[in-house]
Amino acid sequence: MASDLPLPELNQPLLAEHQLQFSFLADLLSRRQQDAQAIVQQLSDFQVAIPSWALGTGGTRFGRYPLGGEPRNLEEKIADVALLHQLNRSSNSISLHIPWDIPQDVPGLQQLLSHHGLVIDSVNSNTFQDQKDQPFSYKFGSLSHTEPGVRQQAIQHNVDCIGYGRQLGAKTLTVWLADGSNFPGQQHLRRAYLRTQESLAAIYEAMPSDWQMLIEYKPYEPHFYSMVIPDWGTSHALCQQLGQNANVLVDLGHHLPNTNIEQIVGRLRQFGRLGGFHFNGSMYGDDDLTTGSIKPFQLFLIFNELVDAAHDAQVSSAAVAYMIDASHNTKDPLEDLLQSVDNILGAYAKALLVDRAALHEAQEANDVARAEEILRDAFLTDVRPLVAESYRQSGGALQPVAAYRRAGLREQLIRQRGKLSLSTGL
Repeated sequence: MASDLPLPELNQPLLAEHQLQFSFLADLLSRRQQDAQAIVQQLSDFQVAIPSWALGTGGTRFGRYPLGGEPRNLEEKIADVALLHQLNRSSNSISLHIPWDIPQDVPGLQQLLSHHGLVIDSVNSNTFQDQKDQPFSYKFGSLSHTEPGVRQQAIQHNVDCIGYGRQLGAKTLTVWLADGSNFPGQQHLRRAYLRTQESLAAIYEAMPSDWQMLIEYKPYEPHFYSMVIPDWGTSHALCQQLGQNANVLVDLGHHLPNTNIEQIVGRLRQFGRLGGFHFNGSMYGDDDLTTGSIKPFQLFLIFNELVDAAHDAQVSSAAVAYMIDASHNTKDPLEDLLQSVDNILGAYAKALLVDRAALHEAQEANDVARAEEILRDAFLTDVRPLVAESYRQSGGALQPVAAYRRAGLREQLIRQRGKLSLSTGL
């Protein structure tokens, strides 16, 4: 279905208005000695991975309200990501969640991915819940469990994930550990950490030399007294102990309220240990809302740190793995993903507009108001014409969500897959 999207026809009614807006903004930026086309190219080059679990409705612990046409297998998930990528040309990779997305027909999947111009960039392990026929339970932990048999089961699952990923060309293993405790005294905090370190070392040893391990952190949930990896410092310490191919993964929802996430990003970039992002939006906790929907200024400040580090020759230029991790009930998940990518690109574009030389001068002079004004000027600039032009020049839709609706894609998916189809992995 993706190959049948009439994008020129969908873009045509919007083209004149878009060209007017883009021309105006390009002229304004030129007066400021900024190159609009160079920014458009950087936006076009930016790619955000789509997680296989975000293609269906979900995001609540109390129930789901499916909207129909959800992908029932990995092949249909690839087809859905192909739709997204054709619309925005910014979603060329997929992150798989095992065991829900264990590849069966590997040659067929490879052919399907190649046909759509997609890649599998990472695999995510799951030791935060028990699976059918699993010998040991993770109720009291997985990689940190007191019983060696449970730890070995969790280690082997991660090793198996690496094997599945290798079949499809992935080179990244993402580990999110739900291990922790709910009551004081339940768990020996130091020993739980040491067991986790030992388990991760076994997984790291089994990893190919051209792979990287991303270690995610979370301050609370599912456990509310302690989490074994509660913060970026713990994750960073584990990465330091494992080796150069282990890096920290920052999930924007995995922080306590009012945490200065942009400072964490700056520190990790300076240390050369920022491996990846899971983008989403958060109001209270790990809400997994649309990226940029709640705290757009914070998202901009995060990208400001990323762009600033990219201009610093003393900072590692290692690639960062970007992925969306959003999932909820109230939106069409494909529309939500398109909105998230749009907001991410918008924040990136605004960060590219920051006058670095002027900002550095203001910072060195301790001119607080001037420094803030420089950031506000970039943030308040309407960069939507830049983002839309990056879509257009890459062969996508000027307005991806509108094009998705006008093409009636959800209705087509419902006709193909049924009103009651449910996506796996939620």
